[in-house]
Amino acid sequence: MLEELDIRNLGPIREATIAPAAGMTAITGETGAGKSMLLSAIRLVSGGAAESSRVSAGADEAWAQAIFALSDDAVASEHSGDTNDAGSGDADSGFTGAAAAVAKAHDAGVDPEDGELFLSRTVRASGRSRAVLGGKSVPRSVLGAIAGELVTIHGQTDQLKIAASSRQREFLDRVAGDEAELAAYRKAWDALAAMDERLERLRSQESSARQQADYLRESIDRINRIDPQPGEDEELKARRERIENAADIAQGVGSALGALDASQVDVDAADGASAVELINHAVTSLRAIRVGGTFAEQADRLESINADLGDVVFALSQELGDEGSVEDLDQINGRIHELGDLTRRWGPTLADVLAWRDKAAFDLEDLDASPEKVAELESERQTLYDAALAAADVLSAARVAAAADLGARVTEELGSLAMLGASLEVRVTPRDKADDPLGPYGRDDIAFLFTPFEGSPQLPMGKSASGGELSRLMLALELVAADTRGGADQTFIFDEVDAGVGGKAAVELGKRLARLARSAQVIVVTHLAQVASWADVQFVVTKEPPDADDDDLGVVTTIAEVNGETRVHEIARMLSGSESEASLDHARELLKESVL
Repeated sequence: MLEELDIRNLGPIREATIAPAAGMTAITGETGAGKSMLLSAIRLVSGGAAESSRVSAGADEAWAQAIFALSDDAVASEHSGDTNDAGSGDADSGFTGAAAAVAKAHDAGVDPEDGELFLSRTVRASGRSRAVLGGKSVPRSVLGAIAGELVTIHGQTDQLKIAASSRQREFLDRVAGDEAELAAYRKAWDALAAMDERLERLRSQESSARQQADYLRESIDRINRIDPQPGEDEELKARRERIENAADIAQGVGSALGALDASQVDVDAADGASAVELINHAVTSLRAIRVGGTFAEQADRLESINADLGDVVFALSQELGDEGSVEDLDQINGRIHELGDLTRRWGPTLADVLAWRDKAAFDLEDLDASPEKVAELESERQTLYDAALAAADVLSAARVAAAADLGARVTEELGSLAMLGASLEVRVTPRDKADDPLGPYGRDDIAFLFTPFEGSPQLPMGKSASGGELSRLMLALELVAADTRGGADQTFIFDEVDAGVGGKAAVELGKRLARLARSAQVIVVTHLAQVASWADVQFVVTKEPPDADDDDLGVVTTIAEVNGETRVHEIARMLSGSESEASLDHARELLKESVL
């Protein structure tokens, strides 16, 4: 909810702070006092157009800030990770309302602080503006996206948005509670859309794509013919090195073996006693000493050394005669050359070559626009289309049922809002199957058709009602939505909702605004005491002439909360324009009766 609205140098308002109630807040004041500036401030922090003409006379800049308090569930939702792409609200996160606002703020690099989001906007007299979210500068579109999840303004210009068919669909889905059906359809639609994209890519291939396919096919065949193995080139290079140095290896190993153990080589080639023989002689000499102790220990150590020498001798003896022939060398060089050609093209390693081949084989499937492949994908596409159409039918059924109920209940509410004879029809029409009816949100055309008075032609909503009528129609819609789906987790601002209303109808209007305020925050700009009396909190906007010393500043507007007897006097003024005892008594009685 909107916890606080701060304004500086906006139009006639030099400085004001408003802390709306969690329920219903009324903004009142004489005509022309500047109540519209409050809506201007909300629109400003919601990313609206910045008009330098709105900066107060003599000031360098105007500034507005809205502080929104978020529920614990909304703040926690940002960490849940349980998202889908269905429903109204954030299409990327699947959240709606405050949860969607938190997700969008997080995407912008800002998280709630102590459960609050700060949205502010500065407009310089030069015309430039700056949008700030939680102390961080952001594009004003970010403020608009976040505020759009938290605040709904029902004013003469703002609510024309409901004329858009997409907004009407979102509203109907919200009332229908068809999140599961919409999610199931979106899953089927996404699979179908992905297949359509793949088919389109296949069908629209030109010569460059076919050349790419030929290149991939020839490259894969070449790699497969050579059949490289990971690390094979390094092993072959090691073998080649042994063959090229065969003479040195044979001489070195033979000499080493002769020195270590003459029995492993030609006896005649051995030069004197070997190391093994000498150590054995030393062990025998030490064992011959009959005195124990250190001589036996040293003999044991020499025997251990002799065992290690035996392992070395065995390992070296295995290397003799394993260098390969000149013919082997030719084969190895040929293989190394083949593998080197592969790594130069698709390397740098053979593992990279194999990875490239596997990816190329996958890419080739999409590039290969053979009739058989296209036919196979078209068959898969038909299966996906049938599944999406079936899911769309389930979604349509939920919408049709909700549309009939919504229209009837809104029509009933309109009768209590001084709009006898007015009615709303919510029409859900399946698109013609011949034109491929499926879209991202189903197969339905949804239209809100409003009849403002009996005998009037039925016209699309937004084109058949005055500002006041449209505000009351939106109030009726929000009431039904709140009664159907519970708390809206949003702030609703109503302007001109009381235009053309008076007497008993005004009381009913105030009563319904208070009823909506049970499940959502409601702020209403009104000139009717019968409406303002239902509010939990009331603020009065007052014009004051400039001080003699500040005559250049013009008229100044102040905003103050009224309560107790001060509020009684304001309600009396709104009732009769005076504060006589009779009007004060009437005001007290009205406030006493304005309780749900």
